Amino acid sequence: MSFEDLRLIDTHAHLDMEEFAHDLPQVLSAAAAEGVVQIITIGTGMVSSVRAKTLAESNPRIYFTAGVHPHDVKEIKEGDYEKLRELLTHPKAAALGETGLDYHYDHSPREVQREHFARQIALAKESGKPLVIHSREAEDDTMDIMLAQGAQDAGGTMHCFAGGRGMARKALDMGFFISVGGTLTFTNADALREVIKTVPIERLLLETDCPYLAPKPLRGKRNEPAYLKFVVDMLADIKGLSREDVARITTLNAMTLFRIGDLPSEGSLAYPIRDSLYLNITNRCTNECAFCVRNTTDFVKGHNLRLTRDPSLSEILHAMKGFENYKEVVFCGYGEPFMRFDIIREVSKVVKSKGVRVRVNTNGHALLINSESILPQMEGLVDALSVSLNFDDPERYEKMCKPDAGPKAYESLKEFVKKARAFVPDVTVTAVDMPGVNIAECRRIAEEELGVKLRVRQFDVVG
Repeated sequence: MSFEDLRLIDTHAHLDMEEFAHDLPQVLSAAAAEGVVQIITIGTGMVSSVRAKTLAESNPRIYFTAGVHPHDVKEIKEGDYEKLRELLTHPKAAALGETGLDYHYDHSPREVQREHFARQIALAKESGKPLVIHSREAEDDTMDIMLAQGAQDAGGTMHCFAGGRGMARKALDMGFFISVGGTLTFTNADALREVIKTVPIERLLLETDCPYLAPKPLRGKRNEPAYLKFVVDMLADIKGLSREDVARITTLNAMTLFRIGDLPSEGSLAYPIRDSLYLNITNRCTNECAFCVRNTTDFVKGHNLRLTRDPSLSEILHAMKGFENYKEVVFCGYGEPFMRFDIIREVSKVVKSKGVRVRVNTNGHALLINSESILPQMEGLVDALSVSLNFDDPERYEKMCKPDAGPKAYESLKEFVKKARAFVPDVTVTAVDMPGVNIAECRRIAEEELGVKLRVRQFDVVG
């Protein structure tokens, strides 16, 4: 897919700066041609924040923030906070910022930076706006002030993130997003790329910070929103996703955080991730897992999976048009696919007629839901099963997964895995790497008792 067909949001640009004074219309046209549908232009001081507001009022694709950069907090005057408060009531005000700490240049005294960082956090909370936070060579003080001032109540993003894994983890634990830009593409940014590998894509945002920090192919030139595409491709490479995945997910993230645009309201029946097409055939499930993503969000990898009813066979077949262009078709939505084995069977016949691989992701309760007669029916239709073992003992499984069938669910799951091997060539079990899960024992159960391999899943990564 070309970039012009994507929907990207540049969450941090400085369109009010002198570098764009003579050709901003052309810059915006170039951005649109590369799929950038919305831009948040950032206020860095009182004058800048007003200019950003004016730009947002003149263009439906532009939103703005209001705040005072740590470089300039020494210039704050009496009454400026009241002016910021008023700016943040504007319907196109997306956030408070950029605020934070910069100990690299120390253009404002550090004690003054800390004072106004705390005051701006308080204003963000009062205004109901998220924060755009700048932190350079000030990791400890930044996080200490955020914690002390309750920044998690406002939420926000760590702009142009350059910190270590520890800082990223603290920010994520506070509910913040991590924003990446052109620096992610720099030759000497291996450490940053390693940190970003550990951050779930659902918590990442894209930015250019233009006119600064042009990405690697254009270093030394003026940066602009059209160049967001280089960050997209780098992030796709780091995460093992397609550029379409990165665009869809990060755009949803930005829309959710900054409350801009309309989120998809209808659940998807067929949804692509990487080179696989997933089918969401039911939201019903025989488990109520405490850690299931559907307890906290309607979305997986940028797709709304919340259904109001079970779709019909014809609706599913219509939704999966073009499936033959994917590596595999996967039954995996917000419910247990084997609650609709008739759909698995009929859809798989269509998929296999085109020579495409079929995988079913399941909680393993197939024999509790259906009779054993389903096993031979899968032969030649289902190429792979991924079964959620989750825990290494039945008591823990029952406590955390709350199966309808109670204590017998865990043993039935294992029985299904053993018997399915005779009919499905590729059977694996999975466990989530989280506190309370003995991965070594799960692996022993998989390999020694069930005769299959174990795949370990990261706790906060779905899809």
